[in-house]
Amino acid sequence: MANVSYEHVFKRWGEVVAVNDLTLHIEDKEFMVYVGPSGCGKSTTLRLLAGLEEITEGTVKISDRVVNDVPPKDRDIAMVFQSYALYPHMSVYDNMAFGLKLRKVPKQEIDSKVKEAAELLGIIPLLDRKPKALSGGQRQRVAVGRAIVRNPQVFLLDEPLSNLDAKLRVETRANISRLHQQLATTFIYVTHDQIEAMTMADRIAVLKDGVLMQVDTPSTLYDHPGNVFVAGFIGSPSMNFFDATLVEQGDTDKLIVDSGAFRLEVPGDKADQIRKYQGKEVIFGIRPEDIHAAAFTPPGVIAAPLNADVDVTELMGNEIFIYGLSGGKTFIARVDPRTRVAPGETIDFNINMANMHIFDPTTEIALV
Repeated sequence: MANVSYEHVFKRWGEVVAVNDLTLHIEDKEFMVYVGPSGCGKSTTLRLLAGLEEITEGTVKISDRVVNDVPPKDRDIAMVFQSYALYPHMSVYDNMAFGLKLRKVPKQEIDSKVKEAAELLGIIPLLDRKPKALSGGQRQRVAVGRAIVRNPQVFLLDEPLSNLDAKLRVETRANISRLHQQLATTFIYVTHDQIEAMTMADRIAVLKDGVLMQVDTPSTLYDHPGNVFVAGFIGSPSMNFFDATLVEQGDTDKLIVDSGAFRLEVPGDKADQIRKYQGKEVIFGIRPEDIHAAAFTPPGVIAAPLNADVDVTELMGNEIFIYGLSGGKTFIARVDPRTRVAPGETIDFNINMANMHIFDPTTEIALV
């Protein structure tokens, strides 16, 4: 099918830089997800590829062909919009067939392609209905089907699940992942939902203020975030951050993370990596699932004790979120559901320091 490349791409509206020096390569058949907060430039980045926005500077390629000045209809891409953009006066069949009719595709071939796509998406019974008679999930499948019939080199999906309820979102993202495997085509997907990104992507491109912060596999972004922004954006609930100083403990070689409210020992392998920052201020990061109630700490955890006051608890069924207070700083812990504690009480935690993160407070770049 097609690979896609952005080479030093800028998009400016006056003094506003929506996309800032983006260089990114997407492999053939890859499922790439652009993720970031509202206004970060992810939809603009997608629209530059589609030809719906004009590139200010740089080069965009599809299958190694520069497409900067190629009209959208000639780029061999298909796009699924957040609003689905279905024609309300047309049947599902006619909505799916419309693009093919404009391209003068023979009627028999149109019929074959529409029915094949409808079969793949499970919407054969809906072909005679109008969009107003469909649920949100059904409209979403029709919009995807309209893209499939074109057999494009690249599928572009701009927040296609944002109008669906929570249960349907879970079902539909699994269907889109399955569809990607069946079609073996390049998919580029935009979302602000990092859970969608983590569950669907081969790789994720994290954007902030038009700048590509990091691009990598979901597991690498989660385990080895390159900076504070990525660390805080990827993961739900997000990573906890504390201002701290790295100090040595007495005459020993032990390296300590000292926040003023707690002192946590850094494991030997990580201590060796960051010992040169001894005496310096840092940002200490730890994910909620690496903060365990002391009574239910899993075996093998490289633990450092932390005592905290309980502010709020949230029972999630298979786990409990505890909002703790340490030195006036609120943090979140995901603990065993057998943990029994109430707001206002004090609880002992064990921090899994094997999974700690350390960042430079000035550059916010990861030091470990």
